[in-house]
Amino acid sequence: MKYEQLIDLCKRRGFFYPTAELYGGLAGFYDYGPIGVEILNNIKKEWWKSLVHDNTNIEGINGSIITNSKVWDASGHVSEFSDYLVKCCKGHEFKADQVIEEIAKKKTEGLGVKELQKIVDKIMCPKCKSKFGKISKFNLMFSTGLGPENKETVYLRPETAQLIYINFKNVLNTTRQRVPFGIAQIGKAFRNEISPRNALFRMREFLQMEMQYFVDPKEASKTLDRWKKERLNWYINLGINKAHLRLREHKNKELAHYAKKAIDVEYKFEFGWKEIEGIHNRGTYDLSQHEKLSKKDLKYFDEEKNKKYIPAIIETSAGLDRAFLVFLADAYAEEKVKGEKRVVLRIHPKLAAYKVAVFPLVRKDGLDKKAKKIFDTLNNNFNTLYDERGSIGRRYRRQDEIGTPYCITIDYDTKKDNTVTVRDRDSMKQKRVKIDEILDYISKNL
Repeated sequence: MKYEQLIDLCKRRGFFYPTAELYGGLAGFYDYGPIGVEILNNIKKEWWKSLVHDNTNIEGINGSIITNSKVWDASGHVSEFSDYLVKCCKGHEFKADQVIEEIAKKKTEGLGVKELQKIVDKIMCPKCKSKFGKISKFNLMFSTGLGPENKETVYLRPETAQLIYINFKNVLNTTRQRVPFGIAQIGKAFRNEISPRNALFRMREFLQMEMQYFVDPKEASKTLDRWKKERLNWYINLGINKAHLRLREHKNKELAHYAKKAIDVEYKFEFGWKEIEGIHNRGTYDLSQHEKLSKKDLKYFDEEKNKKYIPAIIETSAGLDRAFLVFLADAYAEEKVKGEKRVVLRIHPKLAAYKVAVFPLVRKDGLDKKAKKIFDTLNNNFNTLYDERGSIGRRYRRQDEIGTPYCITIDYDTKKDNTVTVRDRDSMKQKRVKIDEILDYISKNL
């Protein structure tokens, strides 16, 4: 399968690894390798630019991972943030909706516990073929103790959004923004998933890219329409095939307790259409809850309209790890070249770990020195890789697999006419370019 081959490539080329693999790993946790962390940082950069830098009314913050537990009481996470757990007679644990969709092949969106139980009673455990017991609720938050004797229970944040809401007035006052305006952040979140799976798709420790946009409640519906279009186009503009993306609106039964309307950006993986980002109209729920529990005024006074109100919130919430997986899955391709399989990652140049690789044909006769000089020039402008080991063909293949858009080879003709060979990743076409024009050539083509 293509997806399995992609995961194999990711480990082999240093995109990501199972954490603590030396000791058998830990389900739901991964470490990014040298290539992966560069792509990850590029995705962050593009997201931040598209939201914070390209919008004068969106500000950025970086909230705490552990915060006052009352935050999670007010948000409803302590009482509502749970999943349905089901165990078989021999103790194997499953996420109820997952096991139903995989075995019974039935959709579970919007189904309550009674409806799920009826289906579970008719299927058998895929591991041992025994019957399932009663479905129970399982809170997904990780808890830990605070202080020398761990007397106070606190939680690792299950989302980054609440840190934005509790800083609403702080950001409003210090930046002098006016509604409508947004607050964005990128950061770690933690969920004690019952059954993490599909590598980076469902993890217990993951990265979120979230933006909360505060608006007059009367403008919420129109604003939601704006952001669902902008967020879908962000993926398309960074190279994702439009046919592999769709917007899916939640039915009333599916809506979370805080949501008035919810739309998912979904991607067509080999294992089905899956959510990669949610765009939600959260109404005034969040600020109202925090105002109620904190007993602090979180209303906004609109001078132009001469009225005071609690803003509604339009949320865009994307999983960074899922976005990473989508950009790789959509870029991965296999093709035959002169009878041999070629694996190429046609990732958008803005996201590629390295923009260009520099090779001397051989490590002698001054070709290596000339190559290093060109590398130094390019590396001051782009993230550039230098490689002098192995045949040119093998070096090209390595760069194809990690998605480097251009490779430059310094050969014996370089010494004669001061030109180099520039090879394009996608077409594999080669062109001779003068050394003093390389920087301009690469810049224009990127």
